Parts: sequence; C-alpha cells; structure tokens
Amino acid sequence: MNNESTPKAFPGEGILKTVSLAITLYLFLNSCMNSLPRNMPLATFDPHMKIWMCRYEKSAEPQLDADAEQWFREGLALTSFELWPDDRQFNKAAALWTKAAEKEHWKAMLNLASLYVDGKGVTRDTERAVQLVEEAMRKGVPKAFDLMGTYHINGTGVKQDATRAYAFWTLAAEMGNADAQAHLGAKLMAAYDDTKGTVWSNSVIGRKMLECSYAQENGNGASELGLRIALPEELERSLKVYHDGVKFGNEMSAIHMAVEFRGGLEPGGPRPDPDRAERYSAIADMLRLNPDLRLPNLDKVLPLPPAILPYWDGEKETLINGAKPVKATSLADIKPSPASLRQGRAHIPDGLVLPDEPQGGHLIQHLHTDATISGFWLAQLAKPYTPKQVAWNAAQVPMYYAQGESFTPPEDITKESGILRFHYLGTPVPKPPAARHVPDWRVPQGVLREIPVPSRDLRSSGLLTAPATGFWHGEVDPAHPLAKVFNQWTRQAYVEEGQPFPDPRDRGLDISPKDIQWQWLDQANQPLPSGRKDITIRNFSP
Repeated sequence: MNNESTPKAFPGEGILKTVSLAITLYLFLNSCMNSLPRNMPLATFDPHMKIWMCRYEKSAEPQLDADAEQWFREGLALTSFELWPDDRQFNKAAALWTKAAEKEHWKAMLNLASLYVDGKGVTRDTERAVQLVEEAMRKGVPKAFDLMGTYHINGTGVKQDATRAYAFWTLAAEMGNADAQAHLGAKLMAAYDDTKGTVWSNSVIGRKMLECSYAQENGNGASELGLRIALPEELERSLKVYHDGVKFGNEMSAIHMAVEFRGGLEPGGPRPDPDRAERYSAIADMLRLNPDLRLPNLDKVLPLPPAILPYWDGEKETLINGAKPVKATSLADIKPSPASLRQGRAHIPDGLVLPDEPQGGHLIQHLHTDATISGFWLAQLAKPYTPKQVAWNAAQVPMYYAQGESFTPPEDITKESGILRFHYLGTPVPKPPAARHVPDWRVPQGVLREIPVPSRDLRSSGLLTAPATGFWHGEVDPAHPLAKVFNQWTRQAYVEEGQPFPDPRDRGLDISPKDIQWQWLDQANQPLPSGRKDITIRNFSP
C-alpha cells in the first residue's frame, strides 16, 4: 500500500476547522437572532413627524379560540383585584393561561409574560416573557409591540435601548395601540423640545394621538388629553374628557376631577363643589384598589353639573356598584328547576333534566304491573276526550319507580276516569350547557354586576331621546366598519328620560347616532319624597 497517496494534515488544520465551524455557527445564530421580532428593523421615532393617521387596535386584534377564552377568563377570576392579595392564585392562572397560549390566545400570552417578568405563580424568566410577547407580535397584536417597547426601555429580557423602545411604541401607536398613543401623545405636547426630559414640541400630532387614544376608551389617553385642554376656553370639554376617563377606569382622571371641584389648581376651573369632589375622591380610592374597574354608568351616581346629585349613603361600594356596567340575567335561567323543588318520587336534582326523547323507545306499562326498568314514568289516560281528562293528563309529572316496584295509582283516579298507562321517560341527564346559567367571568372579577332581567323589552334608535330613564346598552350592526371598536361590553350609558343618547362623534368615533340601536336595561334611580333621587342598586341575588 502506497502511503504517499494519502494527503497529510498540515499543522493547525484542526484548529482552522474548529474556527470555521464556530464562525458558521455564529453567523447562523446571529441570523436567527436578527430574525426574531425583538430584533426586527424599525423606523426611528421622529418626534417632529408631520403626518400621523389614527387607527384602532380592536380592528387589528385576531379572533380568539372559544375554549382558550374560557381558560383565560377563569385565570382572570383567580387573580382578580377583588380578591385579597394572599387569595390570588397566580399558579393556577399561569397553568390556565399556558393552556390558552398553546391555542394561540394572545391575551393569555401577554398576561403569562407578565407573570414570568414578576415571578408570580411561575419561576421568574424574562427570556420566556420576551418569547411569549414575540409570539403575539407574529400574530400582529398591537399591544405586543407596545409591551416590547416597555421591555426595551426597562431592559427586561433584552438589552436596554431607549431608541428601540420609542421605535416600538411608534409602531404600536401606528397599529392602533391606545396605550402607546397616550404615551407618545403626552410626550409630544410640550411647549419646547427637551430631549433630556424626553418631551418634544409637536402639539398637532400629539393632540391627534391623544384624541385617538381617548376615542378607544383608554383611561390614560383621557387623562393626558384632559390635562392639556386649555382653560377656561374649553372648560366644559376638559371636564367631559376627565369624566369619561373615570368611566374608563382611570384613577388619575378621578383625582383631577376631585381637585378641580375642590377649587382647582389654576384659574378658569369649575365652581367649587365639595359634594362632587368627595365622590370623585372616593372613586379614585376604589380605582387604585382595582384598576380593572370600568364605570360606564357613572352618570347614575355622579352626573356632571348642572345635573343635581342623587342622594348617596356615603359608602364607596354604593358609588362603584351604581356606576359599574351591568348584565341583565333572566331569572328563569337561574331559579331552581320546578322538578328540584318536588318531593318524593317526583324529585329531580337541580342541574339534571329528563331527556327530550324517551330512552329506549316508547315503553308503556299498565297499572298494577311492576316496572321493568328503573327510571321516571309518566301516568297518562289512554284516550282523553273530556276537558277534565285532558287537564288531568297535562297536570301529571314524572315519577320515579325502581325496577320491580309496582306502579301506584294516583289518588284522584276512579273507574270512570278511563284506562291508565305508565310511559317510560328515562333517567335524568345533565342539563345542556346552553340551558344552564353560567355567570359572566367579569362578575367574579368584580368589574361587572348582575341585575334582574328588565321588566320590559325597550329599544330605541340613537337619533331619538331616551324613552325611559335607566341603563342603556348600544350596538351597531356587525357589518359596520367600526363594529369591533364600538360593540364592547363597556358601551353602556345611564340616560335620563327625554335626554339624548351619547353621540360617539363626541369621542372621535365616526359613527352616526342613527346607526346605533340602544337596549334598555332598567336600573333607574328612585325619587325621594323631597324630590331628590336616591341611588338604587339592584344586584341579582339567586
């Protein structure tokens, strides 16, 4: 064998191969890292931009899987601000949100990311948090881009970089995220540029961003907008925007209103009104404890002047409960079933019902025989032809007989009644989900309360004045271009009889009142003998 035909390795060849492999691996990993959403190329934030278009994030948010949405809501209830801190079960919420995230539920992804950042219910893992936000970014969720900006400004799981943070916030605002619009809008409303203070003078674009955020019912947007409305020229608008901010659940808006009605911090404010100031201050305290609260029916307990304030018992809970959104629930859905109230053979436990069709076909037995199968049997006259016989048949209820038991003749049966038969109906089965009352997830979360079903079905076009005092819920046709923005559970309003319904155009939404159908939900305040009104709260209690 000729060994000279085999090439000899030159000195250092192994080292070069290792270096080459390392370079190839570095380039590959660098390419992968650069392709991650956290490292995506971004346009630099331009504080002196001349053009900016308002968009709404609801229009861009992807649809959610129904099962995943249920898990997400259960997690919210477990971490509700209504619970004492020690009673909040973040570990169970994390498990539920992990299941939901696996079904691409973007809200669960972002909530789960927050748990990983804070180490609540899971081991703290900022890299996992960033990955979850990236998953939502790939789905085009505007809120995810806003959160990635926050991660960059704080250095959470990524290199701290204010330039990229502002670039992400700019992109999120352009996509419609209301939080980013409020944040950047406030930064652009300065009288002059101060890069060290990170504020700039671009009031035209800044105002547009704040108005867009406010139109999306964003509390921060309302608070920042109200702060920058000139007084006394726009006093009425300023108070209206702050008042709406309280409806949107913004604590700072409530504090502003409390200060204004105590005498204000600047000339041109409203006349001092200690009663109103006290109520806004009480609501601010409650919003601090539960930032998830939304108070669309604030006018029920705290209308703007010149409206007269209804009587208040001084309890903070009364104000909050009166202003919360409501859900009217049919009593028939939640009262115990009639069969569960019966005794003896006729009792069927609540939550169970007999099947719509008899089990095993139409099995019929005669009186004085033994039941061939256990279950519920219905006594019926074979050929009812008199009104009394027909009424008797209709009054019968199913009775339980075990296999081998003899059928018992009813006490009011006589020889003249006719031939009696027992018809087999079957054994009880669980009530179908559609027929069972399932409380809204926002009820245990404390942001919504349940009320009895309205005493009458009353609807009205937005062009008309309210035909009755109380809570009204508005919706537009699902085909309307702004349906996803407007048709929200917070779109309720307390309107006095004869007063106009809210006009979305006052909040910057291009929706004509004629396109809105309002549904009455009852809950009017009751007049006292003195003529003043009393705040009435009628929570549902089963």
